[in-house]
Amino acid sequence: MTDFSRNEIIEILKDDSKNEWLFSLADKIRKEYKGDEVHLRGLIEFSNICKCRCKYCGLRSENKNIQRYRITDITESAKNAVRLGYKTIVLQSGEDGFYTKEIMCEIIKELKKLDIALTLSIGERSFEDLKAFRESGADRYLIRIETTDRKLYEKMHPRMDFDNRMRCLKDLKKLGYEVGTGCLVGLPEQSIDSLADDIMFFKEINADMVGIGPFIAHPQTPLKDEPNGNFTLALKVMALTRILLKDINIPATTAMETLNPNGRIIALQSGANVVMPNVTPLEYRKKYEIYPNKICLNEEPEHCRKCIENKINSIGRTVSKNYGFRKN
Repeated sequence: MTDFSRNEIIEILKDDSKNEWLFSLADKIRKEYKGDEVHLRGLIEFSNICKCRCKYCGLRSENKNIQRYRITDITESAKNAVRLGYKTIVLQSGEDGFYTKEIMCEIIKELKKLDIALTLSIGERSFEDLKAFRESGADRYLIRIETTDRKLYEKMHPRMDFDNRMRCLKDLKKLGYEVGTGCLVGLPEQSIDSLADDIMFFKEINADMVGIGPFIAHPQTPLKDEPNGNFTLALKVMALTRILLKDINIPATTAMETLNPNGRIIALQSGANVVMPNVTPLEYRKKYEIYPNKICLNEEPEHCRKCIENKINSIGRTVSKNYGFRKN
């Protein structure tokens, strides 16, 4: 059986006695639909300035204990990633109003000259902005819903609009992007039922990419005293997402490895097929602290590239040499 109802998903999430079966099934489906290639996507965190007040995020505008930055030469970082063999670049930032439609379009056009697939992860934008970015060459857009529980979403995201988040996802589909979303597992007051709704939502919108990460409490946020999310539960949400959306791209997230030293490899053996090594220059990397104790903060991009490839090879997988679209 490789499809589940909402009630069956809830039962699986509650019952840890079937975890080995679940992870094995997800890995089998990953192998059947995506093969043994792992797609590497070079992550450039180009600005940590953010207007939002998300209660779980260290970049929140109310955090005054952070040194803000903008990378002035994004293209040079991207060129370095290309030299290291990356076929996809992910541009990620806080919701930084400095990057207008015009500025972003120029950046996109420059990066597309490097013969790469380009993913944007820069928050909520208008239909006009998203259309312009697409026309300038952006291929993918990542905007995690974080939770489909409206009340919980509103509690975690002061002054943000759940409906606008949904609007962005719908606009991205209309515009022909590969659409990425995802959720946090372990948010305070989050229920198993709502996690099941998250998984059903990913299927409903036919997401092309889904990132699942455990909640990790940041000391400079209102949730600083909350317990971290559960690694195994996050892994189960990810595995179920693979089983329901068989041919999508699913990253083994760095947050998984923050909670478990082998987190990314375990995720790759439980349904994931993507890794996003950080290629942000070292001088900025520590300042992009969405959550504490992020891995690889002091490692040069060259080291990260070799390290993750060795890990991938150690489990009998290979690094892909193509652009990693959902359907090649």
